[in-house]
Amino acid sequence: MPVDRRTLLTTGAAAGLSAGLSTLIPGAAQAEATSAGAKATGALMRERANALLSALDEDQRDAALFPFDGRARKAWNFMLGARRAPGLALEQMDPAQKNLALDLLTSGTSQLGLEKAMNIMLQQDILRDEWGKGSPDRNRERFCVQIYGTPVSTGAWSWRWEGHHLSLTFTLRDDEVISATPSSFSSEPNTVPSGPHQGLVVLKEEEVLGRQLFSDLDGASRRHALVWERSPGNIQSNRGAEDQVAAEAAGVPLGDLTQAQSDMAERLIEVYTSEVLPPPLAGQQTARLQGEDMAAMRFAWGGADLDGSIYYRLTGTDLLIEFASLVNQPLHLHAVFHDTKRNFGAHLI
Repeated sequence: MPVDRRTLLTTGAAAGLSAGLSTLIPGAAQAEATSAGAKATGALMRERANALLSALDEDQRDAALFPFDGRARKAWNFMLGARRAPGLALEQMDPAQKNLALDLLTSGTSQLGLEKAMNIMLQQDILRDEWGKGSPDRNRERFCVQIYGTPVSTGAWSWRWEGHHLSLTFTLRDDEVISATPSSFSSEPNTVPSGPHQGLVVLKEEEVLGRQLFSDLDGASRRHALVWERSPGNIQSNRGAEDQVAAEAAGVPLGDLTQAQSDMAERLIEVYTSEVLPPPLAGQQTARLQGEDMAAMRFAWGGADLDGSIYYRLTGTDLLIEFASLVNQPLHLHAVFHDTKRNFGAHLI
């Protein structure tokens, strides 16, 4: 059974859109509510992961399961091309198993996050059929479930949904989701120029808001933000490099911007950090951001479209966001988010 958009939308209980930064309840009550919500979401993930594992045969389980303490747990990768990620792919499952796998995906995404994930999966067919890019067997079902450890209510385990341009990692301890990073929603072609899906836009605000924020800067703010005359051509914080990139503290502090510009930067951060997550995890992520010194957070820019590529970065104490359009490929976008101190649950495990 092909996993099309209708199937994805109607499989499982897709979560509602996440709460905005200004709508959350304050203080201790917020912390208690977000923790309880994260535990409920964690219990749902556990139940759905176990339901999937129970439906697999021995060879499929062997493909999906990895040791929690092994090196693979931190070996995330969203730049796979037509290659299959580690784990068990949708294309290796029967229809009932696919539905259970998609149930697990919906437990970690908001409605908007699920839509982005679905469209990134759909793009693999577009790249194959409309662009002739990659192997002829490239397809929307070449996305894999990876489960690290045993999904239990007491103890730690993790799971990842991964394929080309999509990598979502969730780490749990005692049924609480303690980390939802690193994550990447990337895209090619971001605006589909032709064919049956012409006009589809996958990442709707990541590029537009970044460009608008930089274009609104002037004077000293623009000079401080423009760190690279030419874009690096790709993100810099691939596997294991996020701490080094975040430590560079490049760009203009948000405290030096106008209120309108600062609000735009906050909205851009929300697109990456909370908007794609189900409400309890969105609240958890937002609560952590409220502990950040927003005035000290930095926005850095690279490129002036001279070679068809732009780049920006947002860095804070615990936050790193990167975006790049690839050189001479304006429709090919890479975007990542790290909660740098909590990636893979490092703060508690």
